[in-house]
Amino acid sequence: MVPVMPELEKELHTQMVQAIEGTKGSGKIGISFSGGVDSCLLAKICQDLGYNVLLFTMGFEGSHDVEFSRRMAKVLGMNHEIEIISEKTFGDVAKKIWDEINVDNLSWNENCIAFYYVAKLAQKHKVTKVMTANGIDELFCGYNAYRDSISEGKDMVLEMMEDKILNETRMMKAVNQIVSEFGVSIVQPFLSKEFIGFAKLVPLEYKIKGKDDLVRKHLIRKLAVSIGVPEESALKLKKAMQYGSLIHKNLLKVKKTWNMNF
Repeated sequence: MVPVMPELEKELHTQMVQAIEGTKGSGKIGISFSGGVDSCLLAKICQDLGYNVLLFTMGFEGSHDVEFSRRMAKVLGMNHEIEIISEKTFGDVAKKIWDEINVDNLSWNENCIAFYYVAKLAQKHKVTKVMTANGIDELFCGYNAYRDSISEGKDMVLEMMEDKILNETRMMKAVNQIVSEFGVSIVQPFLSKEFIGFAKLVPLEYKIKGKDDLVRKHLIRKLAVSIGVPEESALKLKKAMQYGSLIHKNLLKVKKTWNMNF
């Protein structure tokens, strides 16, 4: 039986710690870091556990994620490295990844590109394992699409959740295919079987309030504030990695030269 707040918040923290400990391994750990609530929460838990952590951010010069992550990393007092994506070589990298994963899915390609640059940065700093907070948006209704599904009832939300978890799991396999050239693996503690099982038991009202809920992920945000994630991050509305890094914008630009349809 899932406890009620504030016990539920404590249990969420316990489950997150266990999920992280189950994937950490030994040595220095990297964290894919945008500065948003999910990556900040992951980073803060790892910091509290005393892990040797290095935060990795990628993006085009002047992008939202580059600027925001720099600020949040400073507030957290954590070591932080940034990979600025070169406009000159981006098209070649994007085309190479498109050909390698051979999947006609814009989001998959954007995420593979993003983690390519994260892995490149990790290799530069001799880090072989990078954690990501993927799974939180899927399990705690972080996506805007959940606002539409909740209007159609709880069952529709749960059906969407299953679809998104499956898609994310498959996509991260493609990501690891891409980053393997750097000798780096991307791990997702919050997509473990155990954490997914727990998260599915969390009552929906702690995730999304209704069709007009622009914030969502309420339990995640509450825990983040409780353990010391900056409120500027904890309460910030979602901005997907491919948009915050400007990868989406630049991929649409270069794909026009490929004579392909997405």
